[in-house]
Amino acid sequence: MDKLLYGVAYYDEYMPCDRLDKDVEMMKAAGINVVRIAESTWSTCEPQPGVFDFSHVVRVVDAMEAAGISVIIGTPTYAVPTWMVKAYPDVLAVTKEGRGIYGARQIMDITHPAYRFYSERVIRELMKVTAHRKCVIGFQLDNETKYYGTAGSNVQEQFVKYLREKFDDDLEAMNAAFGLDYWSNRINAWEDFPDVRGTINGSLGAEFEKFQRTLVDEFLQWQADIVKEYARPDQFITHNFDFDWKGYSWGVQPMVNHFHAARALTVAGVDIYHPTQDDLTGEEISFGGDSTRSLKGDNYLVLETEAQGFPWWTPYDGQLRLQAYSHVASGANMVEYWHWHSIHNSFETYWKGLLSHDFKENDTYRAAKVIGKEFQEIGSHLVNLKKHNRVGLLVSNEALSALNWFPVDGAVGGAGDYKYNDVVRYVYNQLYRLNVGCDFLWPDSENLEDYDLLVVPALYAAPEELLLRIRRFVERGGRLFATFKTAFADENVKVFHDSQPHILDECLGISYSHFTHPKNVRLTGETFGCPDNEVKVFMELVNPEGAKVLASYDHYNWKRYAAVTRNSFGKGTATYLGCVTSDGMLREILADVLREAGLWTADQEVEFPVIIKRGTNQDGKQIVYYLNYSASEQTVAHRDGDGVELTKKEKVAQGDTLTIGSWDLRIVEWG
Repeated sequence: MDKLLYGVAYYDEYMPCDRLDKDVEMMKAAGINVVRIAESTWSTCEPQPGVFDFSHVVRVVDAMEAAGISVIIGTPTYAVPTWMVKAYPDVLAVTKEGRGIYGARQIMDITHPAYRFYSERVIRELMKVTAHRKCVIGFQLDNETKYYGTAGSNVQEQFVKYLREKFDDDLEAMNAAFGLDYWSNRINAWEDFPDVRGTINGSLGAEFEKFQRTLVDEFLQWQADIVKEYARPDQFITHNFDFDWKGYSWGVQPMVNHFHAARALTVAGVDIYHPTQDDLTGEEISFGGDSTRSLKGDNYLVLETEAQGFPWWTPYDGQLRLQAYSHVASGANMVEYWHWHSIHNSFETYWKGLLSHDFKENDTYRAAKVIGKEFQEIGSHLVNLKKHNRVGLLVSNEALSALNWFPVDGAVGGAGDYKYNDVVRYVYNQLYRLNVGCDFLWPDSENLEDYDLLVVPALYAAPEELLLRIRRFVERGGRLFATFKTAFADENVKVFHDSQPHILDECLGISYSHFTHPKNVRLTGETFGCPDNEVKVFMELVNPEGAKVLASYDHYNWKRYAAVTRNSFGKGTATYLGCVTSDGMLREILADVLREAGLWTADQEVEFPVIIKRGTNQDGKQIVYYLNYSASEQTVAHRDGDGVELTKKEKVAQGDTLTIGSWDLRIVEWG
């Protein structure tokens, strides 16, 4: 990118009146320089099969091109038209709940031949009228694509073929790998394969979910190949990945392997929604940004984030600006709001856009004008920011699926509320609050050795080769921090039958065979001094076997067991956390890990609500963001070299104290 992109999703099709010229005028006044269009309205673009009407698309492209505003074209395939479902009722996905009923978006079977036929046709027709346009800078494939639970007979037939290939047509091997003798689930002929929707076997169920995720990989690659036939070399192909949802963007997406699916893209893209008002911490912005930046090891696009959103997300003064810069501080080259204007009817009537229902200027729009002006003035210093992180966070879709079947606090039948993403966010949030920049890694990432510290939360299910790679990482001098529920089961979610944690026992210098739910248990030991030392949710009764005990359990029956350990192995060290602690205690533990790894810097001395983000800009200079996620004025010492504070255009010397106002930020360029 040669500039920061600042934009909105725009839907001329939804407007109650013709106001395109006025909208363009207001966009220009706000510094909006890009819009995303077309991804939501297939039934408008193709009202009957083979009858196309791209008038809304063309008139918006014409207006934006005349105004010098760039356009991203979204393929309109995530919500199917009524005529398709009328002609092909089975285009609606069959899930565990049965076949869907038309109405909502994203309820189709993305593998269905009729859906693919009509999708390809509308994509090609859309490309014909847009791809050649000068203002069109890129294409978004579909929208927040997932497999939508599709599990009809055609999908299950593909799954059986997938299993036959995986196990070289060896039924005995499959039965053994998944433990299907249990409850007479054994399959003795491929033609007898049961409906997977009813399985109680976590191994088979998790494997089916893994297979379903591959459907997304193939679907996005299929769309990308079509779009590439029309796209110019200077136009990008992206997709707006989303995350596990907890009322906002929460954790690793269970229905897509982002790392695999991103191979279809030239630029990674993301949708990030997060709490605001008193709940704005920046954690979700940072988590989503770090994850998406790591997909291709490069800058990314925020294709959707909230302007106002839900009524409880209406931003306080200063927050819209703080949020925008928070995205850029993580490496985003674009911040785009969903959406320009609030919709006047239907499902998302009260998911408000930059403009409210009256289309008039409001406080949120006026805040956007400030952001747009600043992006124009200082964006060249911030675009293409590169990160050089020394901490890698390993995440795994396979571990996620496994711990959905067998939650950390679970019992028989998968009952339990504390699952994989709870552990991931438990660890990530405290790294964030310690101002530790990190990149995401996946089981098939090839660059573990690029990092000094590898953080591994709840890697419950993993192939032995990955565990051996982690072991070698430590042996060769790396530092490891791993949590409970790591190295417990293989890639088929079959529990290892030797010492736990499997393969890593010698590396970590521990073993255990008991675990329980803590009652009236605290941590004890001289290493950590956090007063909130209660143990929560889950605890492993760890036996040190060469490892140093950093903390043990303060309980009359469990006191002989370790809770936190550290072990020297080869040239490196490995720290193990065997229980769920308070957030404050985890911060102390991680701080100790960082010191031991030689990664403790002045940034870690700065306490939340001030967050520090760093990077190198395209001119080779250092950029330091100081972000204040609170309503109270904060001060922070600038510990780096002499430079310039970009938003105020003031000189800053090493050692100067910076004052940061309520929900505000300072950006220093130095070097």
